[in-house]
Amino acid sequence: MAISFAKRIGALQASEIREILKLTQREEMISFAGGLPAPELFPIEEMKEIARMVLEEMGREALQYSITEGYQPLRDKISQRMNRKFQTSVNAKQILITCGSQQALDFSGKLFLDKDDIVLCESPTYLAAISAFNAYEPQFVEVPTDEHGMVIEELEHILKTRKRIKLIYVIPDFQNPTGKTWSLERRFDFMEMVTKYEIPVIEDNPYGELRFEDQILPSLKSMDTKGLVIFTSTFSKTFCPGLRIGWIAADNKFIEKYVLIKQGADLCTSMRSQMEIAKYIEVYDFEAHIQKLITLYRKRRDLMVEALDKNLPHGVKFTRPQGGLFLWVELPPNIKAMDLLTECLKNNVAFVPGDSFFPNGGIENTLRLNYSNMSEEKIIEGIQRLSQAIHKCLH
Repeated sequence: MAISFAKRIGALQASEIREILKLTQREEMISFAGGLPAPELFPIEEMKEIARMVLEEMGREALQYSITEGYQPLRDKISQRMNRKFQTSVNAKQILITCGSQQALDFSGKLFLDKDDIVLCESPTYLAAISAFNAYEPQFVEVPTDEHGMVIEELEHILKTRKRIKLIYVIPDFQNPTGKTWSLERRFDFMEMVTKYEIPVIEDNPYGELRFEDQILPSLKSMDTKGLVIFTSTFSKTFCPGLRIGWIAADNKFIEKYVLIKQGADLCTSMRSQMEIAKYIEVYDFEAHIQKLITLYRKRRDLMVEALDKNLPHGVKFTRPQGGLFLWVELPPNIKAMDLLTECLKNNVAFVPGDSFFPNGGIENTLRLNYSNMSEEKIIEGIQRLSQAIHKCLH
């Protein structure tokens, strides 16, 4: 009997980022490819103590199944922090704990998308969101995007003229891959369109707390008057990605459905991981920990921007993010990022070519750089190697 896979499997492909990361495991490689936090800031000693406390105080509960919605004290803390940081008004009952925010994206595809339904997204957008939604066989429509966010006139034209739009996916703060942040005016205008056409929105916000300058801008969720915005985030970028703890914050009509989906997927998220994060926030200064990340990442951002300004040839453009983990480089049209990557890997420096961030492809002269993971010395050396490779490709 021949093995027969589901039709949807044929559309799935290995993540280009994951394939590149396999090449970056060599010790000599300077990698700007992954979205990895700085491991030297993981609170290892504190987490040893937290693990002991959780197991001594609540060991049986920590090692047992939990309710699907998640650990109540952690949901309380998340809602309180969201309301304080992002000006929302959510409560713990509107929070579902997930295995990282990637699971939230997969669940969102399962909740909203049938074959050939339309997802609207920024252009470019997050590669792993494309991968998560692709399993449900949608069509992606890329909304033209400038330095302030989605271009509202273009968005409205699409909303007026396209049928079967089921979902809008956006990253308003320090977007992956570009590092851009939506202006306050653009956020208001966007939410005016969403309210008018009543389309659910996934506001993916894993980086929002990592702002280097000024104040955190109000979230789209804080402007939501019809319960249409589904806010997703994670502790992976602000704490420890290995714990795999993220969350969905949404109106009850959505959370009820997400809970059913999670029950069919994995029943519940790791209780021990949830309890350890909640205990850490209770015992230690979580805001001070985030400030350490901000201080280091700001320094590394500044260093990478300075090195790019100094070394890149004329005609190469790049973004200057106000926070987050990434910046975006646009090469001259005659240079393909994949060709550049081949040259760079010979010299032990890696990045992610930009084509994969465009769900419909066709843009081959862009790339994403991460500045959070490499040391200052490696950032300087890596950008010099990258720039030398670009000069070589130009001639």
